Amino acid sequence: MEEYEILKKLEQVIIEREKERPEGAYTTYLFKEGVDKILKKVGEESAEVIIAAKNRSHEELKWEAADLLYHLMVLLVEQELPFTEVLKTLKERHEGRDK
Repeated sequence: MEEYEILKKLEQVIIEREKERPEGAYTTYLFKEGVDKILKKVGEESAEVIIAAKNRSHEELKWEAADLLYHLMVLLVEQELPFTEVLKTLKERHEGRDK
């Protein structure tokens, strides 16, 4: 599943940004502002996904969904919850459904 490799790469970049805090990086800004700012962005991006879907715009929806995934991953890093844990939960739910 090569197309999903970007999620691993993105998580690694976010982790590096959180540790190194390079000046001028948007991710650094989010971590400096803290969890309240990150949560605000997750909420804003969620609303924008809803609006894009209501507009029936695939172009708009793919951009907003990407923004939401990015901000959600920043939140997961801030909360020290590896993305793999979310994937494990999805897998457990799926496997449990098949029983």
